[in-house]
Amino acid sequence: MANWSQTWTFLNGSWSEGNVPIMGARSHGAWLASTVFDGARLFEGKAPDLALHCARVNRSALALGLNPTMTAEAIADLTREGVKKFGGDKALYVKPMYWGEGEGASTILPDPDDIGFALCLFEAPMPVPGGLSVTSTRFRRPTYESMPTDSKAGCLYPNNARALRDAKSRGFDNALVCDALGNVAETATSNVFMAKDGIVRTPAINGTFLNGITRQRVIRLLRDDGVTVDETTLSYQDFLNADEIFISGNYSKVMPVLRIDDRMLQPGPFYTKARKLYWAYAHQSGGLA
Repeated sequence: MANWSQTWTFLNGSWSEGNVPIMGARSHGAWLASTVFDGARLFEGKAPDLALHCARVNRSALALGLNPTMTAEAIADLTREGVKKFGGDKALYVKPMYWGEGEGASTILPDPDDIGFALCLFEAPMPVPGGLSVTSTRFRRPTYESMPTDSKAGCLYPNNARALRDAKSRGFDNALVCDALGNVAETATSNVFMAKDGIVRTPAINGTFLNGITRQRVIRLLRDDGVTVDETTLSYQDFLNADEIFISGNYSKVMPVLRIDDRMLQPGPFYTKARKLYWAYAHQSGGLA
């Protein structure tokens, strides 16, 4: 029995506490993986880019052939309502999601208008920076032609899990996952940056991984602060030779990589700047009001 943190879920017009069942055995999402989600963060009383996360879950639904039933604004309003159910200044994960309910024109196709929606909020402390290690993996990111890589679809994540299990089986926290051509795309759980000779570099968007909302924000903040950020093709060797490596993602926001294979690294000046800029942005622009 899982020991869930405090959780509130909005489903079918009302809020319920706990891990609420949301699908039946014949629901298309349970059977054939027509599920999408997004993940926003509430921390220190702020929810940076909440509106962008709410909009993206609707785009993800459309990418899987599902017609969203909620506006992004309505999802954001529900989030504000749900946050009030948690006492104190707690760090929360905000997860809106859609899934196919009934069958469509065939078993494989979901009915675009017979879909479910839920909004799940749960306690999730922000990770403390430090100690993240990465390595390579034989598993690759799929292409847009083979999987819905333009969405946050649940069907993508078992492949991420394979890469993560591979890395952990060899004593590492995460893996740098390459695309089909062997160029680094991201880690198994986040977007990734490196710095070399005073320039920050990150894999160019090529249809194999999401252009993360936190990734976009970090790039914009660094560039506005005068840092050169190059979106380009990067090999694993480029990361082995990097002066510093850091990641961005919704769950932990901005974190340093302190080891790649057998090479130790330190939190570098660009990571430090990126995290400081992001936290300043979150406190300036991330209010729930």
